[in-house]
Amino acid sequence: MQNSALQRALVSGTASSILSTVALAAMGKKETGSAFAPTNAVSHYVHGDKAAHRDGLSLRYTIPGYLIHHASATFWSFVFERFAGGVLDKKSPVGTLTAAAATSALAAFTDYKITPRPLQPGYEKRLSKSSLAVVYGGFALGLAAGAMLSRRSAAYKV
Repeated sequence: MQNSALQRALVSGTASSILSTVALAAMGKKETGSAFAPTNAVSHYVHGDKAAHRDGLSLRYTIPGYLIHHASATFWSFVFERFAGGVLDKKSPVGTLTAAAATSALAAFTDYKITPRPLQPGYEKRLSKSSLAVVYGGFALGLAAGAMLSRRSAAYKV
């Protein structure tokens, strides 16, 4: 039985959310001294601009920030699974990584070129552009890993 795009997106969404959050934490620690600052900044949707200035682990800022980030990752994972499914079903690691990188690039383009500034993710307020590239790279790796995991019943051809 083959899983639906939505079911697969839950797997790839979780993987991409976790890997990009690890990247957010690593880059946040490096650039701001706080592993939580970039994720806290995402909670600006709930708490306004003050969220971008919160550094520590917080139920008020970190949890909503992560949940919003996770929901966004799951949305983009659904786009990835829905529109790249044919490529992904061929079990090609190169094809999967390429589709994941393209989806991540589309997400970044949408986040920073199409989306109005008040609705952008928020972590750009705490991270440099090079760190954002690392975060979106982690997102792409998570998409690919999740796609491979959700299709693990048939081996990937190397």
